[in-house]
Amino acid sequence: MYFDRSDLSDAQLQSFYKALVYPRLIEEKMLLLLRQGKISKWFSGIGQEAIAVGATLALEADEWILPLHRNLGVFTTRGMPLDKLLLQWQGSKNGYSKGRERSFHFGSRPHHICGMISHLGPQLSIADGIALAHQLKKEAKVSLAFTGEGGTSEGEFHEALNVAAVWGLPVIFLVENNGYGLSTPVSEQYHCANLVDKAIGYGMEGVQIDGNNLLEVYQTIRTARAYAIKEQKPVLIEAMTFRMRGHEEASGVKYVPPALFEEWGKKDPIAQYESFLLQANLLSAESIATIRDELKHEIEVQVTKGLADSPVTVNTENELRDLYAAAPAPVAVSGASSEKRFINALSDGLKQAMEQHPELILMGQDIAAYGGAFKITEGFLEQFGAGRVRNTPLCESAVIGAALGLSIGGFKSMVEMQFADFVTCGFNQIVNNLAKIHYRWGQNADVVIRMPCGGGVGAGPFHSQTNEAWFTHVPGLKVVYPSNPADAKGLLTAAFADPNPVMYFEHKALYRSISGLVPDSYYTTEIGKAALVQPGEDISIITWGSGVHWALDYAGQHPELSIGILDLRTLLPLDYSAIREVVAATGKVLILHEDTLTGGFGAEISAWIAEHCFSLLDAPIMRCASLDTPVPFAGSLEKNFLAKARLGEYIRQLTSW
Repeated sequence: MYFDRSDLSDAQLQSFYKALVYPRLIEEKMLLLLRQGKISKWFSGIGQEAIAVGATLALEADEWILPLHRNLGVFTTRGMPLDKLLLQWQGSKNGYSKGRERSFHFGSRPHHICGMISHLGPQLSIADGIALAHQLKKEAKVSLAFTGEGGTSEGEFHEALNVAAVWGLPVIFLVENNGYGLSTPVSEQYHCANLVDKAIGYGMEGVQIDGNNLLEVYQTIRTARAYAIKEQKPVLIEAMTFRMRGHEEASGVKYVPPALFEEWGKKDPIAQYESFLLQANLLSAESIATIRDELKHEIEVQVTKGLADSPVTVNTENELRDLYAAAPAPVAVSGASSEKRFINALSDGLKQAMEQHPELILMGQDIAAYGGAFKITEGFLEQFGAGRVRNTPLCESAVIGAALGLSIGGFKSMVEMQFADFVTCGFNQIVNNLAKIHYRWGQNADVVIRMPCGGGVGAGPFHSQTNEAWFTHVPGLKVVYPSNPADAKGLLTAAFADPNPVMYFEHKALYRSISGLVPDSYYTTEIGKAALVQPGEDISIITWGSGVHWALDYAGQHPELSIGILDLRTLLPLDYSAIREVVAATGKVLILHEDTLTGGFGAEISAWIAEHCFSLLDAPIMRCASLDTPVPFAGSLEKNFLAKARLGEYIRQLTSW
């Protein structure tokens, strides 16, 4: 094995040895503790240390790394103390994620490490966003994301590499090819000769390296870093290595041919580097023994501290409080108002948010020169420039992941789903990354996802869904759904001011059919507060979006009934006080929504009222919703599908009690 020491001093080479052997010695200790039952689980990186250590050494300390669960060397090389790492692995409140995450599923802003999730691929797209943040700030920096050969089979791998190449982002994608995804060999994972061959298909540079050669990893990453910064282009690196233990210790290694262990044992990265240092007279057998003894002693000290932690004390209030980052106070309305359509109010609010927040980046399909499918961003490209108004490839998941990366890099971002239905392609990033990241390790996700939704326009099953219930179930998200122009603007500007992930639903049928007075100046409408559209004494209708207008239309046609209408406006978090007040006002409640009945958000509201307001009720809670079918295309079928077709029937039933 040839070691290229170009431009490296003797002192650096010696320090590299300590960085390389330290995670190996920690692992040996962890495996012993596992057998003793003192730790619960371990994912071993024995045999692969040179990749994690070499890559981390090659980057600047303030460049973000997105590692996996077998990259202990990233954490140790970045200087994370072992005692606190042990607390993290043991689920301690004093670990990096307050006991909320396991093993290496955590991040640390001071160490510029972004924690993984179990799905393996999504961190690649986050690296795109971090690199974009560097690019927008004109910083000479890269981001680096790890994945395994198994992770390259995920769609996120394609999306992330494609976005990085199309946008010209300084990202290093580092594939650790250790031959097996758990027990699945590479022969069952892909059929190309080498994974690095995929680079040419994306129009990026790619190189395959010996992942067990510490200096080859280091020199390659340094070269790739310089190239990515100078050319503003991504690089794909395939590091060939081998996993000397099982996927995790419980899985064993019976599925691996024994000859492979013998072959790769001869290529052990530590033994090979030691041999090089001995031949170069940079270390002696005695000095190596001394280094190992000193590190082992330090490990014993740190492990003793880490295992001495007190049991977790549960505090429910803290758990709920840490779900969201703190949001700013609302900005009050001032000055004159003008009559605006719903769609113009959205465009107005979006434009003023861009002016209010210079760090706000807009992303979506066709939103730049074309102005978006509904022309909401028309003219934005000319006003704010291509850096802030960005057309995206058809890569919903990667773009949402990049939005999170932008947030890590200090930016705000908007992702426009061309239609809310298309959000399914980005579901994992939303519910597992955006929603959970602040609770997991305190990193906010300053992302707004605009969701043009709803039926009544003859668009069929894949352009008409009102799918808010998919997201109201997910802790950590905020779900907003305005019904009128003033709220459309105020809630949109509030969503951008809020540092948390906001799913912003906007009904397409309201875009050009609803008008109203909208304040001209910048203001925000508080997220989490419902609005009483009109009081009532006979029945109360709780609704949102298009349902508000259905309720108003019915009330206008039936003046003999005193109908109270509550517009929730925000579905998560929910305004329970406002709900209780309208229940108390009439004792008869109808929940009206456009989404289908079964599993619709109305069921959650109904359950809460039954549990908390039972004594206030004079009749059963009723739900009026759309049919439990996909949204049909033909006009007569769609009209029958929508909840409005049955609204009168439900109101008659309710008033008859």
